[in-house]
Amino acid sequence: MKKILLPTDFSPNAWNATKYAISLYKHEECEFYILNTYTPTIAHSRFMATGAGGKACEDVVKHNSEKGLDQLLSKIQEKYHNPKHKFITISSFSLLVDEIKNIIETHQIGLVITGTKGASGLEEVFMGSNTVRIIKSIKNCPVLAIPQHFKFKTPSEIAFATDFNRFYTTSELKPLLEMAKSFKAAIRIVHVQYEIKSLTEVQQFNLNMLRKYIGEVEHYVHTVSELNSVSQTLEVFANELDIHLLAMLNYQHSYMEKMTREPVIKRLAFHTQIPLLVIPELGMGTPPNSKKGKEISASS
Repeated sequence: MKKILLPTDFSPNAWNATKYAISLYKHEECEFYILNTYTPTIAHSRFMATGAGGKACEDVVKHNSEKGLDQLLSKIQEKYHNPKHKFITISSFSLLVDEIKNIIETHQIGLVITGTKGASGLEEVFMGSNTVRIIKSIKNCPVLAIPQHFKFKTPSEIAFATDFNRFYTTSELKPLLEMAKSFKAAIRIVHVQYEIKSLTEVQQFNLNMLRKYIGEVEHYVHTVSELNSVSQTLEVFANELDIHLLAMLNYQHSYMEKMTREPVIKRLAFHTQIPLLVIPELGMGTPPNSKKGKEISASS
């Protein structure tokens, strides 16, 4: 049974991610953990009494969190009737990323699916600060980010962006291959180059191993010239080939890291119009969620 974590702040983009998750796995048995975290905002003043007021504020915010989860669960049950799906709600007085890490480990979560806001303002450029924080912080579980206005499509075309500078392990490729096999999707390996040139021996070896791991899954290799930025190049590629899902491995000097570090002015064009699967860096043969995986990730 798949165990999927759905963080929510009860916003439209969080609801869209929830709908996507339910539709994506409608044929599979799943446990969905729906998480809402809350941290009461209390104005600090030397003239303000502390103690009872703070507790009352916490009780109100806790009540609103639990009420919101109950209403969300009712909405899901009203719109979807899938006996294969089980929903568990979690209301937590905690910081979002800290609680996500805790739930991944406690419940052996296999995938986090979260909503993204897009680029409606400078502070939300790329995907919204919470999503970027989750992607940067979660080192032992894949994260699937769903754009706010993306309407569900079964992913029959998956782009996997890589520069071939790194050897990928079977553990790291597992989330990509599982998704491709589940939906009989083609994988389009896309390599963005600032200037087109032949692969080095190391890059060629890594490409050959990648194709070997992908094996019988239908796949193609594309080399494209970088436009204004890596993010814009991948967006144009995705639009032209009608890609339904973009996958990347998150490691030092990866495309994913480059995109989150690109100057704001270069990222403005990238609105993450399609779902983005971010796969964490793992060690050789290390399964997600293992303590060994976290040790390796932390030392890399």
